[in-house]
Amino acid sequence: MRNSLKMLTLLLMLFVSGSAFAQLNDVEERDDNFIMENNKNILKIDIKEPLLQVAVKNCKDFKAASFEGGIPAYKEMLRKYMYVYLNTDFYVLNGDFTFTLTVDEKGKVIRIEGTPKVANSQVFFEDMKYVVRRIKKNWIPAMCNGQPVTSQIKINMNLSSIATDI
Repeated sequence: MRNSLKMLTLLLMLFVSGSAFAQLNDVEERDDNFIMENNKNILKIDIKEPLLQVAVKNCKDFKAASFEGGIPAYKEMLRKYMYVYLNTDFYVLNGDFTFTLTVDEKGKVIRIEGTPKVANSQVFFEDMKYVVRRIKKNWIPAMCNGQPVTSQIKINMNLSSIATDI
């Protein structure tokens, strides 16, 4: 009886240590994607880096717009707000999407456009406009020949949705 209790204890300890090691490995191999779940859909979002900037025409000394804390800080804030504000009950989208943010001379985002237009993407694009507007920090505007100018920032992301019936 005593040997079987020792054997059971040993097996239990091996099982616990094995599952703890597996969880540790999962954290180490985690990427920057995040998965959002609600009771109907699972949405995986991968925001690509770098965010691309469109240079201003006829500008000899262009300095791209920047964000306080850098692009990783903006990407993390965008990711967090997407998790809070996207309402994925109304769309299931898969594939690559691009959002173009127009940043004015004061660093405010004044326009947000999403592409490509596919079935149900318009609701998603409206949600993304809401998400981007919730970010209250301004950009540091782009500069052309030492003067602040309006510029465009392109954000590429990949979405993978899985819809489930309950």
